[in-house]
Amino acid sequence: METVRLTTSGAIVRYLAAQRIEVDGQTVPLFAGVFAIFGHGNVTCLGHELEQAGEALPTWRGQNEQGMALAAVAFAKANRRRRIMAATSSIGPGATNMVTAAAVAMANRMPLLLMAGDTFNSRIPDPVLQQVENFGDPTLTVNDAFKPVVRYWDRISTPEQLVQSLPNALGVMLDPGDCGPAFISLPQDVQGEAFDFPSPFFEEAIHEIRRPRPDLGELRRAAAALAAAERPLIVAGGGVHWSLAEDELRAFAEAHNIPVVETVAGRTSLVADHPLNCGPIGVTGCTSANAMAAEADLVLAVGTRLGDFVTGSWTVFGGGAEVQIIGLNAARFDASKHRSLPLVADAREGLSELGAALSDYRAPEEWSDRASSETSQYHAYIDKIAAPETVTSAGRSSEEADADDELPTYAQVVGVVDRLADESTYVLAAAGGFPGELVNGWRGQAVHSFDCEYGYSCMGYEISGGWGAKMALPDREVVVLVGDGSYLMMNSDLYSTVLTGHKLIVIVCDNGGYAVINRLQLAQGGVPFNNLIADSRVQETTAVDFAAHAASMGCQAETVTSIAELEAAFGRARAAERTYVIALNTHAYRWTEGGSFWEVGVPEVSSSPDVRAARAAMDAGKADQRLGW
Repeated sequence: METVRLTTSGAIVRYLAAQRIEVDGQTVPLFAGVFAIFGHGNVTCLGHELEQAGEALPTWRGQNEQGMALAAVAFAKANRRRRIMAATSSIGPGATNMVTAAAVAMANRMPLLLMAGDTFNSRIPDPVLQQVENFGDPTLTVNDAFKPVVRYWDRISTPEQLVQSLPNALGVMLDPGDCGPAFISLPQDVQGEAFDFPSPFFEEAIHEIRRPRPDLGELRRAAAALAAAERPLIVAGGGVHWSLAEDELRAFAEAHNIPVVETVAGRTSLVADHPLNCGPIGVTGCTSANAMAAEADLVLAVGTRLGDFVTGSWTVFGGGAEVQIIGLNAARFDASKHRSLPLVADAREGLSELGAALSDYRAPEEWSDRASSETSQYHAYIDKIAAPETVTSAGRSSEEADADDELPTYAQVVGVVDRLADESTYVLAAAGGFPGELVNGWRGQAVHSFDCEYGYSCMGYEISGGWGAKMALPDREVVVLVGDGSYLMMNSDLYSTVLTGHKLIVIVCDNGGYAVINRLQLAQGGVPFNNLIADSRVQETTAVDFAAHAASMGCQAETVTSIAELEAAFGRARAAERTYVIALNTHAYRWTEGGSFWEVGVPEVSSSPDVRAARAAMDAGKADQRLGW
């Protein structure tokens, strides 16, 4: 067999560059590039090979290892798991900085390839710079910290191991059921070692994502259960997007007259004004979706892992244990949760075959009419609270009802983007107050127009994620909404977007700290403590000039003080050619209402009557939970 002599690093780069996939009728590189921050653990070998590869595998320089790996996650989301970015770091802190991003990819079922330098396989130079020694296990390095948060983990100790390891890693990242991040640990000496690799290993390979069809027995049981339902409900999860199943979902819902509610990841599976779209379900959901869930006698859960924010900690389905759940999911693990009737299949193919098995079944018109009535009330409520005029506060203490009442709310900020958006707008957010506000207030005019990282709820995802999303969607307007807390955690990729020409619109809402956690603290009987800056151990409260800070990194930026000014600034941001940051102060206490029960830990014993009352309410809510056995 013909061979080619390459180093470990050279073989990795050549293999990744040879992988391709068909997207929208065109064959494109599967790996769009590599995010890299170089150090002594990856610069001399892997860095050299990446430089030699040039445009065959473009290298992008990030500002922080966590940020660039988060950008890679958002890139995969925006590409609906059809394309992948890799990220590489040196050993030590560079590697462990990526652990959080690996967890984000793992929780969200996203493909991500991470390659970190490691200590020497020979151990002769030990201990080396940035090595953390384990006294009882010399094989253990900080790279072992990735094991709980990746689907595939390997440490390459000889070059020839790549012939098995790289295809295995790729297989995991492309598998619709097991999809998640892969990690390759690269000892510094092994990166430079050479081997005569078989030449066919580097031949161009065109990949196609598997679409598993449902088992006929599972299909028959699911169809029988659904055909007997009088009040069926579809819960559309992120798997609808990853399967490119939006058209099939719409056709299935219309053919069988079944209302649809959406998870956070499944948001914009249907356009917002579709007559069967009842809005978002669960803790951050709306009254219409949760009202329908409370009365449904069967739930078809499509492509969702059924997290607690969807299920209201397993209380949102009003029939409790009596409600039959059908789990249509490519992952068996997710398809059978909480005694669900599993239908293990690709979402698109599963919906198509389930629809055929149902024949002419349609849910009663009374049920879809109920959905329409509930949903119209939801939209009327959002229209009211998102209106540009300041709404008078109600139900708050006199201490809270101060001058801040004139500040815009998150709902009004989201309303600006919602009103001014078009079909090209792609909105992105993550942890904090924006998930609940955007999930309700962003009423997308196009499917797949929303990314809210709530699988891992990672503060700091927003700006880095926006960078990755813009890389994936260069022709769309990517709008990032971020609170002051997340901005201060991770903002350096604003500079990355300026350097690389990936223009974003970033709206920074300053409500004085971690306001949504302050809300949770108060709601569970606590007092304001260590969340808002004013309630923390500080000598003085100093305002951050977010616009000036962003401008110092090359962004165009301005501060506004009202919703009218925000609307005007948004127009200027659209016309700008580089990342445009708009900062404004927002209300710390006024939030979109709705949602459902959510179980959090509340003290069972406390001297505070408010905490005891919160515990009693928590215990009462738990009485409605659907148990997992």
